[in-house]
Amino acid sequence: MIALFKAGGWIMFPILLCSIAALAICVERGWSLRRSRITPKHLVAQVWTWIKNNQLDKNRLKTLKSSSPLGEILAAGLVNHVHGRETMKESIQEAGRHAILSLEKYLNTLGTIALITPLLGLLGTVLGMIDVFTVITVQGTGDANALASGISEALITTATGLTVAIPALMFHRHFERRVEELVTEMEQEALKMVEVLHGERETLKS
Repeated sequence: MIALFKAGGWIMFPILLCSIAALAICVERGWSLRRSRITPKHLVAQVWTWIKNNQLDKNRLKTLKSSSPLGEILAAGLVNHVHGRETMKESIQEAGRHAILSLEKYLNTLGTIALITPLLGLLGTVLGMIDVFTVITVQGTGDANALASGISEALITTATGLTVAIPALMFHRHFERRVEELVTEMEQEALKMVEVLHGERETLKS
């Protein structure tokens, strides 16, 4: 592995850094975007219980807001309950937009890595082929070892760049889709709360 890394030339260092960053982002987002953390299963039912029992005060709203992204969206709607249904919905949608920014953290970086690592690999290919033609120009085609070194550098960087880019792109798409699903689910749960509070729905189920 070390020999292959050295054979790829200096362009392998930025590719290696990209691979470490991509791995760190995938692990961090995989942990942070857990459904149990973003949309706790019984949170809506708990909030509805507080409302029915007249237990929803400022302290509980503060706790709800800090508990999870879903809690933050619910709290945004409940704070504006007295201002009517439309104001509640607007507050929920605004909180949802803020939640998207939080949930998409680092995903732009991951997408950038997926785009630039093949280009870095291509740059390594070009540099390797330049070395090959330089050797041919100076020494002719008789030095097979020198030619093989340049061709090896070209192939190794291309393969390494693609090896990093392909899983990075897959995880980027996966996390984007998960964010969309989580935000839609949170907004739906919050809108159910709005409908119940304004008599448009009979009750909320856990």
